[in-house]
Amino acid sequence: MSDLDMYRSLYVAESRENLENIVKHLLVLEKGSDQDAIAEIFRSAHSLKGMSASMGFDDMEQICHAMEDIFQSLRSGDLHVDTEVIDLLLKAADDIEAMVDDIEAGGQGHSPNLDQRLESLRSWKAGGRQDRDRGVPIVSPTRDVSTADSRSSDWNNLGTSLYRLEIELDGKCDTKNLRGMIILQNLDSLGEIIDIVPAREVIEDGDFEGAIYLSIRSENDGDALVKAASVSEVCTVRISSPEEKSASAPREVITSRDDARDRKEAAVPASDRGREVKNIRVDITRLDQMMNLIEDLVINRGRVMQIAQKYRMKDLDETLNMIGRSVADLQNLMMNIRMIPLSHIFNRFPRTVRDLSQKMGKEIELTIEGGQTELDRSVMEGLNDPLLHLIRNAIDHGIEFPDQREKAGKPRKGLIQISAQRDRDNVIITIQDDGAGIDPDRTLNKALQRELITRDSAPGMSKEEIFDLLFQPGFSTAEKVTDVSGRGVGLDVVKTAMQAVKGSIKVESEPGTGTRFELLLPPTMAIVDVMMVRINGRRCAIPVNNIVEVASLAGTQIHSIGARETILLRDEILTLNRLDDMFEGSNGAEILVILQNQQKKMAITVDAIIGQQEVVIKPLTRIVGSCPGISGVTIPGDGQVVPVIDVNSIVMEN
Repeated sequence: MSDLDMYRSLYVAESRENLENIVKHLLVLEKGSDQDAIAEIFRSAHSLKGMSASMGFDDMEQICHAMEDIFQSLRSGDLHVDTEVIDLLLKAADDIEAMVDDIEAGGQGHSPNLDQRLESLRSWKAGGRQDRDRGVPIVSPTRDVSTADSRSSDWNNLGTSLYRLEIELDGKCDTKNLRGMIILQNLDSLGEIIDIVPAREVIEDGDFEGAIYLSIRSENDGDALVKAASVSEVCTVRISSPEEKSASAPREVITSRDDARDRKEAAVPASDRGREVKNIRVDITRLDQMMNLIEDLVINRGRVMQIAQKYRMKDLDETLNMIGRSVADLQNLMMNIRMIPLSHIFNRFPRTVRDLSQKMGKEIELTIEGGQTELDRSVMEGLNDPLLHLIRNAIDHGIEFPDQREKAGKPRKGLIQISAQRDRDNVIITIQDDGAGIDPDRTLNKALQRELITRDSAPGMSKEEIFDLLFQPGFSTAEKVTDVSGRGVGLDVVKTAMQAVKGSIKVESEPGTGTRFELLLPPTMAIVDVMMVRINGRRCAIPVNNIVEVASLAGTQIHSIGARETILLRDEILTLNRLDDMFEGSNGAEILVILQNQQKKMAITVDAIIGQQEVVIKPLTRIVGSCPGISGVTIPGDGQVVPVIDVNSIVMEN
């Protein structure tokens, strides 16, 4: 493996973070003058350029350099912010994303339209204020950077201090330029670097011995600066403050354990020791492998516990209790490691809304709340496409054109709100707009035209039942197919995706007011609490989250409505399903289990309740194929394979 391949994954991960930061702050910048946003953009573009140059990705370096020139002109006020320049920079960001994808796949990040993009960027830069005078100017404060002392009094008035840092990289470090750029990026975010040896350009090229000497003005204390400089492969950081008379000697922080043994004589304050990297990047496949091993531990723990109970071995019971606690702690830790903030998905949507609203000539504002809410990555994987489909649907079918909104007494600018919150063991994501809403009568007529329902059943349908028709395969109320939403495919793709992650979706809407989609998701699909029951003599598992209550069938009157059996329980009419089609045999069970999915309830009959336990749910393999009503299988302590009932599909079909 070459050195380039060794650091390719690190480069790709950091490049994606910088690119996301650029796009995020470009959208902020488009709304008006924001000096902080332009500083963030400039910093990310500069870091991306330096990393690309060190890795030999020339096309990437050239585009980043051309973008950096425009960012510098925006910061200095030579160029103005308007929609056209943001469009140009976002297109360049799209090119960068495609190049990063190519690099991740093993390529060199070549761009087929490099020359055209560079020409566009350079011509815009050359045009300057004379040709681009329509936007909002961004004016940065002018500073005399000739000497540090000339600004000393101004900085002191701002409550900042001057620090001297000496940073030494490990002699075995093969990527001095990458580490140097990360150090400078971290310190830039905490203050202003006044002078630096060697120069930034030399550090970017990696042509230095691994020692960096710099002066920085910062409002932060020395500990924060040391922490920012103590990145991976940094062995020593020394810091001193000439302005502090009490600072008789510089503080030295040794971050390499080998160097620490060689330098025992160095006086290192306790608060500055152990400044090692706190976060590392781990390939997601390794986390999946660890999760599989933990799932095996959970299964085998149950098996050993059954053996211990069978032979009544006291010493083994005590040991198993300790092992059980350790396995539970390990399981909880692993589950937390796999949790990912929804902001990883939500952060992509502002760009989508911005581009599509401009394309359709609509004015739309997007607000996002609850991005810090976390989901397991197995659930997160299947969430991007359904959320994107719902947002496109809101832009195309929901939000009206500005003139139409004005006539209806609404603001010209429509509103789309995305929010996430945790509700007990589940996560709820809502996508809401203040657009035209959904007309139940029109939806019902479309369903009749497509023969999805009969004319006899139509009059008695509730609004909720009518809205459920939207999720039928191929159903759409659009008069014509567009390339924004639908494209001939209805909301059934969203429902299918939600079912794949064991989630559910419901819709609420009022004509002229807006539409609200609510997605209910489990935080994880791997390890869940189930109730073990027997149906027709066969053992199966039911997720506890879907169980409302357990009751006795004895004394309960069973009625027939059409071909279905129903019962009256607590003033509710519930469909009764004996699951004879799934579990063959005569079901003479006398125990009722009430199941619920969203707002729908139903009752099933079981022979016996075995008990509640925590199990690992494994999906059905390709060999078995799909099995209606079964979401997966689990293996309890006795080693038998037990099917897990898919409550969502059973309830929705009844």
